[in-house]
Amino acid sequence: MIVCHCMNISDHDIHAAVDWMRASDEATLITPGKIYRALGKKADCGGCLPLFMKTMQANDNFEVPLELRHLRRLERRGRG
Repeated sequence: MIVCHCMNISDHDIHAAVDWMRASDEATLITPGKIYRALGKKADCGGCLPLFMKTMQANDNFEVPLELRHLRRLERRGRG
């Protein structure tokens, strides 16, 4: 299924990019921008972002690494 019509990116492309990024670096944070760059593309109109994010999140390898999950919460505590 085509997710991004502007750049012709399919759900298969997104899953392949997520899998490749996770295999390359287990601790990486995977973002839509990183997926576009991995595919050699650039975001255009942004209309696909909700479906793009849903497709990313459906991938079993998408999870935020354990050691990074609570960084924002810990940062707020340290400020205060």
